[in-house]
Amino acid sequence: MPSHLPFARQLRLRRLHRHDDDRLVIVPLDHSVTDGPITGGRHVDRLVGELAVSGVDAAIVHKGTLRCIDPMRFTQMSLIVHMSASTVHAPDPNAKYLVAGVEEAVRHGADAVSVHVNIGSDEEKQQIADLAAVAEACDRWNVPLLAMMYPRGPRIDNPRDPELIAHATSLAADLGADLVKTLYTGSPDTMAEITDMSPLPILVVGGPQRSGLDATLSYVDEALGAGAAGVAMGRNIFQADEPGKVARAVVELVHGGSSARSRLEADIQVHELSLPV
Repeated sequence: MPSHLPFARQLRLRRLHRHDDDRLVIVPLDHSVTDGPITGGRHVDRLVGELAVSGVDAAIVHKGTLRCIDPMRFTQMSLIVHMSASTVHAPDPNAKYLVAGVEEAVRHGADAVSVHVNIGSDEEKQQIADLAAVAEACDRWNVPLLAMMYPRGPRIDNPRDPELIAHATSLAADLGADLVKTLYTGSPDTMAEITDMSPLPILVVGGPQRSGLDATLSYVDEALGAGAAGVAMGRNIFQADEPGKVARAVVELVHGGSSARSRLEADIQVHELSLPV
């Protein structure tokens, strides 16, 4: 935890890192603005409750969603209010725009805020300006800032290009973010180079839904081995048949290390052997 930060910002970061000073498991639930309902028929309050008791460090939601959630859920994990939006139906879905302010997020009880930037999009200029403006407001209110940085747009041929991901993470640091969420390159070696030189902790995205829990844990384990500070994983948790179970397994791996991985693999094998043929 950087000691030069103001007391209030350090305090909020410590709330965010309540389980570990170095690693985080964050579950974004902001997808509903982009894609529509995401909870598979579950009430969002129930889903957030499962995440909280599973040991997740924080959930990301839009401000209005908070009206549907019991505030007690956030006595066990941190609240990150997301400030960017767009829908899949827009002429340019990559054109993110601000729909909330930092002061407003503080009024809602946020421990941190998040902003989405698509570098290489047609509206990159506005998104970078928005990130800078939010960073300045975060300095004023001493609120940690998570920057979601994606190479995404008509000029991006390979969004997992290590040079692009390195550029995206450095941009977040240059403009004042505390944490950055970005893509995993797909290679432990190239990802390790990025995490080694990044001045910010890097959380890798969960990515598309995987075939099962073992595949999800293998992905997380590989990213951690490449120096990631954790994951910001949405679909692979909230679209799972048992979100709480998947969340708990990811939490144990991220905060428990290699011993937890061995134990989880053994549990998965026992479960598979017990299934009827």
